Amino acid sequence: MVRALGGVSLLLLCFAAVLLAAVLVSALAHRTILSTAALFLVAGFLLGEDTTGVLHLRADSPIVAQLAELALFAVLFTDGMRVGWADLRSAWRLPGRALGWGLPLTLLVTALLAHYVADLDWPEALLIGAILAPTDPVFAAALVGNDKVPARLRHLLNVESGVNDGLALPFVVVLLAVAAGSDDLHLGELATELAVGLAIGVLVPLAAIALERTRWFAASAAYAPLNGVAIGLLVLALGKVTHGNLFLAAFAAGITVATFGPRERAAFEHFGENVAELLKLAALLVFGALISVAFLGEISWTGWVFAVLAIVVARPVALWISFLRSGLGLREQAAAMWFGPKGFASVVYGLLVLESGIAAGDEVFHLVALTIVISILAHSSSDVVVARAFDEARETPAWHGLLRRIRQTRRSAVTPPQRADPAAGDGPATALPSEGADPHGDPADGPASTK
Repeated sequence: MVRALGGVSLLLLCFAAVLLAAVLVSALAHRTILSTAALFLVAGFLLGEDTTGVLHLRADSPIVAQLAELALFAVLFTDGMRVGWADLRSAWRLPGRALGWGLPLTLLVTALLAHYVADLDWPEALLIGAILAPTDPVFAAALVGNDKVPARLRHLLNVESGVNDGLALPFVVVLLAVAAGSDDLHLGELATELAVGLAIGVLVPLAAIALERTRWFAASAAYAPLNGVAIGLLVLALGKVTHGNLFLAAFAAGITVATFGPRERAAFEHFGENVAELLKLAALLVFGALISVAFLGEISWTGWVFAVLAIVVARPVALWISFLRSGLGLREQAAAMWFGPKGFASVVYGLLVLESGIAAGDEVFHLVALTIVISILAHSSSDVVVARAFDEARETPAWHGLLRRIRQTRRSAVTPPQRADPAAGDGPATALPSEGADPHGDPADGPASTK
């Protein structure tokens, strides 16, 4: 009976069941290292064809590439909508360092690791470096979306991840041609794809916003959130038809809406983020179904070492060099160095390699998939912990405050407060708590909890 449901229906059933479970534990996940992203990845792993056989999905299944591409498009569109052109222009210094220096350095360090640790030839090593260079803040949502985290750090991670997906694509395509032994690198086509994607991402939202503001058209309150959906779908469709860069078009469209359509942005914001979240979780379930014990067993121990080093060495080293003398605090710098999660861009680019038919395509895809899995588990489980480090007013247990009050009461009973004699004319001598100290505890304890 399960097989009679068909591939798509069965996938929908599994997604609905896992989504319900994720909703039920989401409050707990928000406060702990439990991650809903990891939940979908593990669920896909357990339901995959080579594990329990419930879902019949392979890397060459059309739905895998299509869903990953659609999820990445939606995520970039909503990411771009969080910032406007004025924000980019006024706070471009740190993202510029991360993109101008960090991205190529991450590519090179990853390529060195792939060549000397995983024993890949230089073309394939540089290719895997380009695939794993982009970052995805979706798996660090607690950090990017936490108001207690410094705004410049959130802005840095958000802008960097939105732009580096499109910037890495030309390197992936060129290096893929080199790995395939092609004499034609198609540089003209790459430039055209980027230009067309950028044009679509800017012109389509501008036209839609301009039409809505004329006296002949107006969106009702019920349909206002769908304006962003319509813009996004039109950009996606035109990008497909014209072969423009979909990812650059998505991010450019989001920025354009944020810059020129604040009303449209506000109407679409929450609805759009929910849509992007659903697509992201569905893509994670599908990607997890491609992973199995047998799949992981095909990777050599050097491949596992490479995957770990690609996360804990490549980006930290690259960003440490990029942020030298930048004025970025050590804590912010450490958070930026750690939070370089690999996500949908790397999944899509890895699938491109698998479909290309190059000799080392299967090995490259295995290494990419393993690195992404480790990254998702590590980064999505540590974002809450790191975000709390920036929260100066984080909650303390109730018993801690009770013990401080008891201690203060005992001290007051032993040493009554001294008060000056008004006749002495020396002014008040009443002991006052120091500035910023807790009036119910020791000055050294710092500010009182706001709970």
